[in-house]
Order: sequence, then C-alpha cells, then structure tokens
Amino acid sequence: MDIASLIGIIGGATVIVLGVATSGGSLGGIIDIPSVFVTIGGSYATLFIVAPLKQALGLFKCMGRAFKTFDNKEEDKIRTLYQLSESARREGLLALDEKLNDLDDNFMKDGLKMVVDGTDGNVVRTIMESEMSASEGRHLSMVNVVNQWAGFGPGFGMMGTVIGLIGMLNNLEDKSSLGPNMAVALITTLYGSMLANWLVGPFAQKLMSQNAAEMAAKEMVIEGVLSIQSGDNPRILAQKLLSYLDPKRKAALSSELLKD
Repeated sequence: MDIASLIGIIGGATVIVLGVATSGGSLGGIIDIPSVFVTIGGSYATLFIVAPLKQALGLFKCMGRAFKTFDNKEEDKIRTLYQLSESARREGLLALDEKLNDLDDNFMKDGLKMVVDGTDGNVVRTIMESEMSASEGRHLSMVNVVNQWAGFGPGFGMMGTVIGLIGMLNNLEDKSSLGPNMAVALITTLYGSMLANWLVGPFAQKLMSQNAAEMAAKEMVIEGVLSIQSGDNPRILAQKLLSYLDPKRKAALSSELLKD
C-alpha cells in the first residue's frame, strides 16, 4: 500500500476537523446530506455525459491505484539488459533467442524478439514507441476522467449554494432562520472545494506520476534493446540506462556493473 496517499487522506480529514473545532463550530455543522447529493452525486453523474460508460463506472477502481505502490524494477531491467548485451557480444544476437522465455517483462521480450529476427532498428523503435504511446493513452484517458470529476465539483458546489440561497430568500420573513440557512447554503461550496482539492484532484496527480514512472521505464527498455541491436559495449549500454535512475540508485548500480 502507498502510505503517502493514506497519510494525505487522513491528514486532510484531521486538518478539516481541527479547523472546525478551533473556529468554534461543530462537526455536525458541516455535514449536510442534501449537499452531498448535489455536489458529489451531481458531479459524478455528469461524468456519464462526458465519458464512456465503462470509464465512468471504472473510475473508483482506477482511483484505487493511488493507494498501491508500483515497482517498475528499473535496476532489474538494467541488469537483465546488461547480461543480454554481454551474451550478444560473445555469441551473437541469435543466441538471445533461447534466453527470451525467461524474461518476465513482455515489453522487453517483444522488442528483443524483433532484434533476434533481424528487424531494422528504426522499425523496432517505431513499434515499441507505438506500444508505449498506446499504453500511456489508455492511462491518460482515465486520468482525464478523474480530472474532470475534480473540475465539476466546485461548479456543482456553487450550484448547490445558489439553490440554498433561493430557498433562503423565499423565506426572508423568518429572520431567525437566515443564519442557519446561509450556513447550509455555503456547505455545498465547501464540499465542491473538498472534492476538487482533497478527495479527487490529488488522485489524478498521483496517477499521472505513476504513469510517468512507468513510461520512463519503458523508454529505458527501448534504449537498452536498441543498444543491444547496435552491438554497443555492455558498459556503454549500462551508462546509457543508468542515466534513468536517481543519483542514489545510479551510484549503487554503477558500482556493481561498472566496476573494474
């Protein structure tokens, strides 16, 4: 589980509760079921207009990925490509054929199969980049739906506020109810802001970060596959791929692969 996402949700809730308590209010004062229906229900229902049914229904499963950790295993991929590069240099590209079945990374395996089959390097790059782009397109399509939900939240919050104000203005003769009615009317604005800035918007950003990390790992694999095809020295291959790691991981793996 991604503890950071859990900390964000719990931390946000804690700050809101403390803010209400220290301002002299009560938690019950910011809870209003009709406002939940208008803001959260209304904004979610709108997604069925802007997105396909499958995406609208699968939104919560997609957002659940923000609570999961994904290890793209960059170091393992670099070690594997380094070892395959050594084999290719010693025994030739055809010797890689029997080693491909042991690979867990299908993206890497498919690229190396094309290399073993003698496919032109430009074609290999084009096909692998097309697959990468298609994968990213699917990810960003769902992220876009999450972002749209976050964008609709404040609008429906304001809509709920206007509905509440209309009801309040229709009962101006009851002066004692103006304050409570105004508070209830403004709750929907609060809910819209919470939806966009705490409950939904940050999930989209976390999903974007996960996608960026996965695409960087795929790009690294493409460079490794093409380096093997071009017959680069394994050390050169390693230096190319190590540039994709952060300084700490790069230093650790460099001492392993590039030792004299």
